[in-house]
Amino acid sequence: MKLYYSPGACSLSPHIALLEAGIPHETVKVDLKAKKLADGSDFLKVNPKGQVPTLQLGDGEILTEGPVIVQLIADKAPASNLAPAGGSSERYRLQEWLNFISAELHKGFSPLFQPALADEAKAFFRGRLNDRFAYLDGQLAGKDYLTGKTFTVADGYLYTMLRWADAMKFDLSNLKNLMAYKARVAARPQVQAALKSEGLA
Repeated sequence: MKLYYSPGACSLSPHIALLEAGIPHETVKVDLKAKKLADGSDFLKVNPKGQVPTLQLGDGEILTEGPVIVQLIADKAPASNLAPAGGSSERYRLQEWLNFISAELHKGFSPLFQPALADEAKAFFRGRLNDRFAYLDGQLAGKDYLTGKTFTVADGYLYTMLRWADAMKFDLSNLKNLMAYKARVAARPQVQAALKSEGLA
């Protein structure tokens, strides 16, 4: 497998998943502004969306969209327990979390990256994100990870969003469950390995 990524972007989530799954892979860094690879080739020829993560499978097939990519990775390594079995109620709960993170957090950050957007508008979106983080804090009460005791691909995705919150200077220090969770995920050896590989640690 070949993962096209940009350091610290949402591609960190499948990067963590690949390492946690123990799947041999190659990483290819993408310049998202220029839409170029390190060798100068056109990234749009790999993924016309021009976005990471992009995963090239062993047969050359290209898969895009992070929540789908991480489920494929988990299914390729079932012994890693990164996702419950397909068709189970637990799997639908995992998909529920992946969808929440994608729709409510990931896309919620998008306006904050727009320099043209007025500060008042950004304050509105920051408020919505703060509400979502408070919700997560309540959901994590008494849990090690989003689905309970087991680390799943949803946790790698949420951890990536919490890193974005740090970068955007969100103060989440009063959300004790969420902060303990973040530290727990950050301490995982494969999470540290992904950060180091991307030059983030």
